[in-house]
Amino acid sequence: MSDAFQLDGKVVVLTGAAGIIGTEVVREFLEAGARVLALDRDAGVLDGKLGTSHETLLTCVADVSSRPSLENAMTVLQESWGLPHVLINNAATKSENFFEPFESFPVADWNEVMAVNLTGAMISAQVFGGPMAARGGGSIVNTLSIYGIVAPDQRIYVGSQYLGRAINTPAIYSASKAGLWGLTKYLASYWGHRGVRVNAVTPGGVFSGQNDTFVESYSHRTPLGRMASADDMANAMRYLASDASKYVTGHNLVVDGGWTAW
Repeated sequence: MSDAFQLDGKVVVLTGAAGIIGTEVVREFLEAGARVLALDRDAGVLDGKLGTSHETLLTCVADVSSRPSLENAMTVLQESWGLPHVLINNAATKSENFFEPFESFPVADWNEVMAVNLTGAMISAQVFGGPMAARGGGSIVNTLSIYGIVAPDQRIYVGSQYLGRAINTPAIYSASKAGLWGLTKYLASYWGHRGVRVNAVTPGGVFSGQNDTFVESYSHRTPLGRMASADDMANAMRYLASDASKYVTGHNLVVDGGWTAW
């Protein structure tokens, strides 16, 4: 019997490929037999983390908030492998004043983050998802956040730091990810009759350099008692990208260790 979780023959476009989750998704998908077009704004980070020696991996500099940039990436893809079968909208950003309090959060920063986290996913869906719909099939997976479906527990941020800097979760992050869940459901119904499935993965907190105070507070708040790892998210995305989920659309796969269960 064939393994429905394999991605043999599938062409995958992944945005935010140089990030913590993105690099693990690339590794997981390549091992599953996919050909991956990995997009990110930072070419140095992208090539440094992923390398350029894989025959089934293309890396391309792209800004998801720019339609011409994504159209250029689509041209690169078509010249190499043709149309995509899977789009993973994983790109997200932080602005210069990302951790400013809500009362003084600059509108310019709000617009900058929204342009990548939400508008970028919309443009990516137009550029890469539109051809999937025209062909009659495909899968789109959007990366959300638990803070797009529930409010942050502000208590865990007391004394918390990331790479030596005090952190919080700003309103723009919650708003952009909540908007992306709305876009997910809209596109699932919009393209369902054309064979394009559109789903979301909602990650819980992924360990990536937070200090012990945050890790302990977060883990204590989580039923499974730990933070997530990047491969927890890559496995979930592989399921939604593969034929194992061929009757799943408009779904939000919450991978949070039980955070939202209480």
